[in-house]
Amino acid sequence: MHGLVVAQKKADSTTKVEILSARSLLHLTTDTGEIDKLIDSVVMKQGETYMYCDSAYFSLAKNTMEAFGNVRVIQPGSEAQSDYMRYVGNQKTGFMKGNVMLTDGRSHLWSEDLTYNTATKIGVYEQGGTLQDSTTTLSSNAGSYNTKTKDARFTGEVIVIDPQYEIVSDDMGYNTESKVVDFYAPSVVTSDSSVLRTSCGRYDTKNEIAHFTCRSSMLNKEQYIEADNIDHNRKTGIGFAKGNVIAIDTSQHTTLYCGRADFNEKKKTTLASIKPVLKQVNDKDSLFIRADTFFSSPVPKKGDTLKVKTSVKGKKNKKQTIDADTTSADSKAPRQFIGYHHVLIFSDSMQGKCDSVSYSQADSIMRLMYDPIVWSRKSQITGDTILLYMDSSKIRKIFVPNNAFMVSQSGPEKAKLFDQVQGKTMTGYFKEGQMDYMLVKPDAQTIYFSKDDNGAYLGVNEVTATRMKIYFKEEGLDKITYEQDVKTKMTPLDKADLPAMRLSRFRWLIDQRPKSKEQLFE
Repeated sequence: MHGLVVAQKKADSTTKVEILSARSLLHLTTDTGEIDKLIDSVVMKQGETYMYCDSAYFSLAKNTMEAFGNVRVIQPGSEAQSDYMRYVGNQKTGFMKGNVMLTDGRSHLWSEDLTYNTATKIGVYEQGGTLQDSTTTLSSNAGSYNTKTKDARFTGEVIVIDPQYEIVSDDMGYNTESKVVDFYAPSVVTSDSSVLRTSCGRYDTKNEIAHFTCRSSMLNKEQYIEADNIDHNRKTGIGFAKGNVIAIDTSQHTTLYCGRADFNEKKKTTLASIKPVLKQVNDKDSLFIRADTFFSSPVPKKGDTLKVKTSVKGKKNKKQTIDADTTSADSKAPRQFIGYHHVLIFSDSMQGKCDSVSYSQADSIMRLMYDPIVWSRKSQITGDTILLYMDSSKIRKIFVPNNAFMVSQSGPEKAKLFDQVQGKTMTGYFKEGQMDYMLVKPDAQTIYFSKDDNGAYLGVNEVTATRMKIYFKEEGLDKITYEQDVKTKMTPLDKADLPAMRLSRFRWLIDQRPKSKEQLFE
């Protein structure tokens, strides 16, 4: 039959494929059944779906069709094109091959093969494909695109290219309308300022908001953060990390371990909580500091503010909130950190304890405040405040500005003999990480158990002076020299009231001394 062919009558418009027109139709009987051969300007229809091609073989009994040349499948809101298509009407599925293109009018998917369901409006490819919207190009080995919901899924060598970022992944989802990416396998998001790595979670590329729900990391020019969960807003610079957090600051040579870290990239601030431990590294020597809370920021310039509000319900229940306005922060500015409550410090050469600690790169001074204690060699040092002058993580000098006191045990523990020194101020100098000598002034006082060359005790020396200088060796206190207004008293050991040999500020707190860095992580 030749000429214009009109639509079949009595066809079910929802499941049956209808022939609307063709230049010619040839009815054939084959071994597999009767088929119609349609030639030139073929138009067919199933429900709201219109199919166009140059020629086709159509089986009315099987409700199937093979279409050749300039194949087009048009529905409200979508269109698919290819060189060839086998269409199964009962499944409403077309198997398209050769120069395949699927579009919803705004996004276009190209592939060499596509399985397209006209009911669900989902296209699936398995031999490589590329999806492109107004700004973003996505390619992968396999994938699917839903023109109705705008959801896409890509697997195998996924590459996303956008003017603002690039993504490499093995399995990810993408919505062309919301621009939200979902990650299902190891993935890397790279922008001009950061690199994000995750295996699960979501990244809102339009608003630049990351929400990663498994072990993930974020790297920028100065900081690396790794955690079980990471949330980050790139536009505001605000984010937080939770669960086994590791934060490395390359400019400070520090590593922060904690349960949660809140950070602001623009203000360069970090607030660490849940058992935070700060590690400061210098060559082979490392200094570990533990506190209830750590706050790190650039050293405030003129006009900046750093307010710490404290509410007290008894000393053990002090609560502090930090309000920092460091709007002039820049990456080269010196930094500071503050640690609040239950502070413990450990290094191979020195250990410490206090309620609060602060450190500034501007002057390289670590300040131990509120009942501070420092241990070095066999000596214990206390005072109202203790200042440690640092060279990276190494201590150069220790200074106690008021109510200074130092004590070390002499002889066996059961003897309870203590060499003691106290004065208004105390300045100790370190050599190769160990206490070398110390100056005490004014109002210097000492109780010292002197020994002969064989180590036998001679007696107890009680001395007062304006100044004194104490020298140390590996075994502890070695010798003491005195200057100005020196008053001495020597008592033989067998005549001394040993329990009374205590200076006014005497405290022996050895049980509070941190014994290892592992103790800080408990």
